[in-house]
Amino acid sequence: MTRKSLLTSALLAGALLVCLSILAPAAAIAQDDGFVLVAPHWGAKQTAAVEAAGGAVVYGHPTSGIGLATSTAPDFLDRVMASKAFKYGAPDVVVQWQPDVPTQQAITPEDETFYPFQWSLTALEAPAAWNAGCTGAGARVAILDGGIYDQHVDLDDNLDTACSVSFVPGFAFNQDTGTFWHGTHVAGIVAAEDNGVGVIGVAPEATLMGVKVLHSGSGSFGWVIGGILYASDPASFGLGSCAKADIINMSLGALFPKSATGGGQLVAALNKAVNFAASQGVLVVSAAANDGIDLGQAYDYVVVPAESGSGIAVSATGPTGFAYGATNFTRLASYTNYGEDVVWVAGPGGDFTLLFQNPPDPFWFYDMVLSTSRGPDDNGFYYTWAAGTSQATPAVSGVAALIKGANPDISLGALKTRLAQSAVDVGPIGHDQFYGHGFANAYNACTR
Repeated sequence: MTRKSLLTSALLAGALLVCLSILAPAAAIAQDDGFVLVAPHWGAKQTAAVEAAGGAVVYGHPTSGIGLATSTAPDFLDRVMASKAFKYGAPDVVVQWQPDVPTQQAITPEDETFYPFQWSLTALEAPAAWNAGCTGAGARVAILDGGIYDQHVDLDDNLDTACSVSFVPGFAFNQDTGTFWHGTHVAGIVAAEDNGVGVIGVAPEATLMGVKVLHSGSGSFGWVIGGILYASDPASFGLGSCAKADIINMSLGALFPKSATGGGQLVAALNKAVNFAASQGVLVVSAAANDGIDLGQAYDYVVVPAESGSGIAVSATGPTGFAYGATNFTRLASYTNYGEDVVWVAGPGGDFTLLFQNPPDPFWFYDMVLSTSRGPDDNGFYYTWAAGTSQATPAVSGVAALIKGANPDISLGALKTRLAQSAVDVGPIGHDQFYGHGFANAYNACTR
């Protein structure tokens, strides 16, 4: 595809928002009244202990024993731990899981198809998977993120609004700030509809569950943990009519200092939540994050949830010069974290290196990933280019949904193995620190 044909298509297609979606090292801010508490199980004893110490239970998950409580009592944590009802606990903290995303207007929109811009689908061999009968139908993917704009034309039929929830106090699952809406972009990469409009997702017939755990990019450990537990076990949160997710996508990441006050307990609670999800047969897929570091050498830090429990982490790739015909889609992205014991597979996250040429290449943003966004009004037809492990992760979740949809009874272990064995071995031969088991491949995943 030439620069001229891409530009012509863009002029027809309309006004797209161009974004950089980069996960940054986290600054943890203690919540004034939130506490994550962990017991062997959560029951009447734990609820009574919280109330006796001057607190209130936000949620208490029976099986995992993890709960979130609030209290303004200055000695609440000391008192509740003295009850012997809990193994450990810590003040909850709010983390900036990704910064506010800068946006800029580019061209002006219409309802044309943007499929020619979706190089990531070509990289994954997704069209071949669809032709082989894999569409994601029957698979459920929970998007743990910010708000999802449920009126978007490419999401409205695939989003299970009745089972979408928010763990952010004061906000519904379909609320957020700005015009980008990170969760909306992520949702479109997984399962934007095959409706002849806009973009198409990797698993265009999968069902999405919106689970809001961030607002304007920030969220607490307690909210994220609650989202994992809910997606794995809706009945324990009073939604017994909702089926659990098959896959949890967390396009969020924080480089968290191990020495942070209460950090060990919060990280342990997050590990336990991810492992609970696994016990329910739910695959947790997380972003490796975008610090450009070897996580195997980051001794004083842990990247969560990439290194949490038994979930899998995704590194990112992206081309340089797609507008000029480049097909180097598996090139390791300039920003991605890596680590042999962390990365399971790599996925297409996009890149933006041409932006930093002097002068910047005018078509630099075509190397990023195109997906759904909120936009400045309610017309439901906005799309955005963005780049990051945030974009690579839902691509892999989409491939997992294709596998699950085609094999409803597949076990969690077999699903993880299929993702690994079907990946294309790029980079160093064999399992490596950059690509893990390789670059995800939708067609192989569905046919091998």
